[in-house]
Amino acid sequence: QVQLVESGGGLVQAGGSLRLSCAASGTIVGINTMGWYRQAPGKERELVATVTTTRRSNYADSVKGRVTISVDNARNTVFLQMNSLKPEDTAVYYCHAEITTPGSWIKAYWGQGTQVTVSS
Repeated sequence: QVQLVESGGGLVQAGGSLRLSCAASGTIVGINTMGWYRQAPGKERELVATVTTTRRSNYADSVKGRVTISVDNARNTVFLQMNSLKPEDTAVYYCHAEITTPGSWIKAYWGQGTQVTVSS
């Protein structure tokens, strides 16, 4: 019913930049929170950044100062601008959203993920 589609991943050299996008589609009443998580091989999924409908942002310490999250409420789209990328940023990045659909309570949704690889 609700789908999150990510784009913008790829291969970039250390020190470079990427911008990820995630668009939510389906029968949506409202979106409370959208954000990004990442998972490297052999590691558990970790938070990168989140933003609320009121534009309150939260960042992991490992990316503060290098990452900016933003949202286009009209398009139900969240962006992740990543600068000064490091090899340790290499991971699959997953879009996450807390969404209310007709007749239901808020529910968490995940995208399929987009690969980000940072080379030396």
